[in-house]
Amino acid sequence: MKKRLVVILVLFLASFIFISAEECQLDAEIINQDPYPAVPGEYVKVVFQIIGVENPTCEGARAQLIPEYPFSLDSTNTVKAAQQNTFTTWYNSYWNIPYKIRVDENAIEGENKLKLEYWPGKTDYSKLAEEFEIEIKDSRADFELHIKDYSYATNELTIEILNIEETDVEALTIEIPKQEKINIVGANRVIVGDLDSNEYTTADFEADLTDGEINVNIIYTDSIGVRRTIEKSVYFDSFYFKSTIPKPSNPVWTIVTIVVIVGALWLYFRRRKKKKRERMTHRRGSAKL
Repeated sequence: MKKRLVVILVLFLASFIFISAEECQLDAEIINQDPYPAVPGEYVKVVFQIIGVENPTCEGARAQLIPEYPFSLDSTNTVKAAQQNTFTTWYNSYWNIPYKIRVDENAIEGENKLKLEYWPGKTDYSKLAEEFEIEIKDSRADFELHIKDYSYATNELTIEILNIEETDVEALTIEIPKQEKINIVGANRVIVGDLDSNEYTTADFEADLTDGEINVNIIYTDSIGVRRTIEKSVYFDSFYFKSTIPKPSNPVWTIVTIVVIVGALWLYFRRRKKKKRERMTHRRGSAKL
């Protein structure tokens, strides 16, 4: 019985020593990318997860993002460290590492590689390196603006908006801010709705205009749900809308018109009076008979 207990104790201690001496093994993966896909000229937030840091033989861990085009970091300090033994009872012991990464505005759409190096906290371990695919897609739209019509008689301005990118937009709104060349009467913002790629729509305003550049804000929701604003300008040239200027009335024609109307009224009432007099004369003659 004692021998059996001794054997069990020896096996237990041996297994404990084996577990304690287990080699530190780390692994990495991406658990989140926001937004997905990433957008050229914007930031993307990426969260890496290092697995295996709970092993005490690792003595913590370190990680470093190695950004290559089209990715970059604003900070030069790219090494991050986890303290020794991240294990907590009944909880996952993974190490999550967030990075805010800038995407170059000329980045090519598709999958782009992002490299992460990581290693145990002990300095006698070599670095591990792994590349991850980051999806990039340009969800931004662009537009052409034209002044389709303007009436000096009604002060109605119609702006035409053309979506020139290969992306549809939602909740398109056109706003004309305060400026010298245009004086908006009433609302300065018009919601025109959704606009597909290579389609156009119009927005109507009531305004007083003078020749020159008009600044316009285009507000829209892109294909990944981000609300964006683009500042554009459109040139107004009164030459093309002179035909809508009300012509001043000619005083001579006004006088002639008044004379004609007065003369017509005078003739009308004169004839009416004459007919009335003739009817009365006819009645008197009939009464004498």
